[in-house]
Amino acid sequence: MRFVDEAQIEVKAGDGGQGAVAFRREKYVPKGGPSGGDGGRGGDVVLEADPKLQTLMDYRYRRRQVARNGAPGGPNDRTGADGKDLVIRLPVGTLVRDATQNLIIADLAEAGRRMVVAQGGKGGRGNARFATSRRRAPRYAQPGVPGEELQLEFELKLVADVGLVGKPNAGKSTLLARLSTSTPKIADYPFTTLKPNLGIVRVEDWRSFVLADIPGLVEDAHVGRGLGLTFLRHVERCRVLVFVVDASAEDPIGDLEVVQRELKEYSPRLARKPRVVALNKADVGPVDPEVVSAATGHCDRVFVTSGVSGEGLGGLKGHVMDAVELARDESNGTAPVTERQPWRP
Repeated sequence: MRFVDEAQIEVKAGDGGQGAVAFRREKYVPKGGPSGGDGGRGGDVVLEADPKLQTLMDYRYRRRQVARNGAPGGPNDRTGADGKDLVIRLPVGTLVRDATQNLIIADLAEAGRRMVVAQGGKGGRGNARFATSRRRAPRYAQPGVPGEELQLEFELKLVADVGLVGKPNAGKSTLLARLSTSTPKIADYPFTTLKPNLGIVRVEDWRSFVLADIPGLVEDAHVGRGLGLTFLRHVERCRVLVFVVDASAEDPIGDLEVVQRELKEYSPRLARKPRVVALNKADVGPVDPEVVSAATGHCDRVFVTSGVSGEGLGGLKGHVMDAVELARDESNGTAPVTERQPWRP
């Protein structure tokens, strides 16, 4: 399935049902009076974070979503049925923005989180509600209230504990495949990874973390070069960043500085996250001690690793697991949400 992390749709809550105009006509009830029932309430539009979904592909083509209207009222004081709510299921980590006001109104960062974004209209009152001692036979009823209508923008930011970031062909996908049960595509050309891949890394029976392989970053990625801004957003929710550097490259420290600079330019908050450097591809040849020493000044810890032979991966897993557990008590990068007030005529 194609990976889609942005979509825009229009949603409309259900309209309230029309109130009824009716009168009682029973054999032994003289002057029975008005008996029109109220209309039913329109259905709400509800967003729900579903852990089974990984992409916003469904909403690239289903651009308009409408909840059910409430049923009109009936005679004999019968109230119309309420409209069924429309539940829109989205991947965990989806930001929801009101496109008209450019405000974030929901952050579905946890599985099962639900939020009503458009409320259904109230049903109109039937003519039985307007009967008084002076007006005993009202011949009018209220129409239903229209449901809310919104333009929504969805932006998916993957929820992972740890993000693997680095230049193309640094060996991130190989590390992901070696550390977890994930099976990303691995090849010897740049930009093999065209979408983020997730895997679960188990350190012990009861300790694990979610690892994300973010597609390769190049210089000026923060302004859209290469894959650019397309996937930088997926780094924001990671608690710990692992910078994967090809230790066999001509200038490993220069590559590391480029990636760190791009993240900082995109969001200064990323520079404050716990950082680990994995000097990868140690199987190609011995890693220069001066490179290890220089990398130490750019992060919290340096590991010499190989996704092929498995060298250094045990220590890397244990250290990252400890860093994740420390960071789990803090915020997971949830966005500030503007509480939206429902419109009521």
